[in-house]
Amino acid sequence: MKAIVQREYGGADVLELAEVDKPDIRNDEVLVRVRAASVHAGDVLLMQGTPYVMRAGLGLSRPRNPTPGYDVAGTVEAVGSKVSRLKPGDEVFGNGKGTLAEYAAAKESQLVAKPPGLSFEEAAVLTMSGLTALKAVRDVGKVQPGQTVLINGAAGGIGVYAIQIAKAMGAEVTAVCSAGKADLVRSLGADHVIDYAEEDFTQGDNQYDFILDNVGNRSLSDCRRALSPNGTLIPNSGTAGGR
Repeated sequence: MKAIVQREYGGADVLELAEVDKPDIRNDEVLVRVRAASVHAGDVLLMQGTPYVMRAGLGLSRPRNPTPGYDVAGTVEAVGSKVSRLKPGDEVFGNGKGTLAEYAAAKESQLVAKPPGLSFEEAAVLTMSGLTALKAVRDVGKVQPGQTVLINGAAGGIGVYAIQIAKAMGAEVTAVCSAGKADLVRSLGADHVIDYAEEDFTQGDNQYDFILDNVGNRSLSDCRRALSPNGTLIPNSGTAGGR
């Protein structure tokens, strides 16, 4: 099968298209024929091998699994002996291993049925970014109706879901993004938009009950200044520089 392969850490130039064997599946795994796979900021960090601490689980000098990719949507091709919920032909999405390929292995527990109303492409972008936003806003931030929420990096993969989740939970949402993305975040439900090129959200008079910082371009002390006395801040970025 064809797959994207990475034999060392680095930039996009370390990626190549190659012919590799189909992955073997364990008893609790399924083989997915990949119809769509997504790439997000986390995949870039894994490609680069930074922060270095991640290499303890990925491979110290080179990736242990040469095919990158986690988010996936596709069709079940084969199932392991202990798989009971899924069967060949099922349309699924979730997390797999080495999903930037024609076929990928995934644990049955990491896949769910794809809703008929979603395309494979729409389903493939949901897992990592969508779950991160859901856990941040609902489970950790415990956002309540009427609270004020600020999302830094609101037009990114996690931000676009966080806006919608926060609005669904009854919050008043301020989105920080570029001017060119203002219409996008408003269409997703943002009540207020801050153009980061024109205004620093940490230097204004407004304070927020919950801040989800997907960018990491402001110091922790600056972000605390923008928090209400009992507010919650989640610094959710591995892209702020440093190893």
